[in-house]
This record gives sequence, structure tokens and C-alpha cells, in this order.
Amino acid sequence: IDEETTEDMEKMAALLPSDEEYLKTPVTKLARNRIVWLCVLMISGTLSSAIISGYDAILSQAVQLAAFIPVLTGTGGNAGSQTSATIIRGMSLGDIRPRDILRVMGKEIQVGMICGVLLAALNFVKQTIFSPSTDIMVDLTVSVSMGFVVVVAKAMGCVLPIGAKVCKLDPAIMAGPLITTVVDAVALVIFFNVAQWLVL
Repeated sequence: IDEETTEDMEKMAALLPSDEEYLKTPVTKLARNRIVWLCVLMISGTLSSAIISGYDAILSQAVQLAAFIPVLTGTGGNAGSQTSATIIRGMSLGDIRPRDILRVMGKEIQVGMICGVLLAALNFVKQTIFSPSTDIMVDLTVSVSMGFVVVVAKAMGCVLPIGAKVCKLDPAIMAGPLITTVVDAVALVIFFNVAQWLVL
């Protein structure tokens, strides 16, 4: 049980599993266990860069939007990671099976809507009070985007691990950095489309 738990934790942190004790593992092996996933995540991260480049026109017209990208992607990544960790735990305990995907998705979308609305409202109030110099439409854009991003991140956080299980892959690989990278790309697309609608 201890070995299985350790393996899952390593996969969730985007590490190749190792059965050796940390202090007895050579530095070169530790680096080798980490570099593969770091390369995969770096390459997949270029998708986010490509998305940002594709919306240069929007950013040039509303430069203030760029400052909120880290907050938005960070919130989405955290929301997705929370859900994926919960779902993976539920699957490992046998509480959640692939056939439960629609029920799980429905529940997580509801959770996402509650969390999304609360986070969006809190963000709008925070921006209005602490950053009054920011254009109110930019504040509204960020807040609306955040609500949508949280809902989508929660949905993806349950679909990806269950999908991995169906494909005979370890669901643990769909947690942590990997799901964050995927959600980042989706968050950017949502953000820039909401900006086109509200700001431009």
C-alpha cells in the first residue's frame, strides 16, 4: 500500500516513479526521473504561448488584461487540481467508477458554478476596492472569465482522470502539473473571448 501510494504521489507531481529511498538515490537518477515530464510540460506549455500570441490584437488594445493572466490561469489550475485529486482518490477507493462519469460531472459542474460565482464576485469587489484605477470593464472581464474558467476546470478535473482510467492509463498522471497545463490553455481561450465580447 505504501509503495502504491508513493507511486501515485510521484505521478501526480509529474515524476517518473522510483522505488529507491530519496537519500540513497543518485542525483543523476533524480534528475532523469524529473526531466522527462518537465520536457513534456514545457512543450505543452508552448500551447499557452501560442494562444497568447494569437490574441495579440486584443492585448494591444487592452494592455491591462495581461496583468490578470497569471491570476486566472492559477485559479483555474488550482480548481482543476482540487477536483482531479478528489476523483482519483474516489476511484482508488472504489467509490467512483467510469460509468459514474455523468453523475460526477454534474456534481462537479454544480460545485464549479458555486465556487466560480463566489470567486468572480470576490475578485470584482477586490479589484474595485484595491485597484480603482483599472478600467471597470477589465475588472468585469476578469471576473466573468474566472467564473467560467472555474466551472470548466472542475469539469476537466473529473473527465480527464476518468478518461485516463477508461484508456487503461494511471489516472494519477492527470493530476497536478498536467491538468494545470491543460486548464491554462483553456482559461486563456475563455479569457480572450470574454474580453472580445466585453472590452472591445
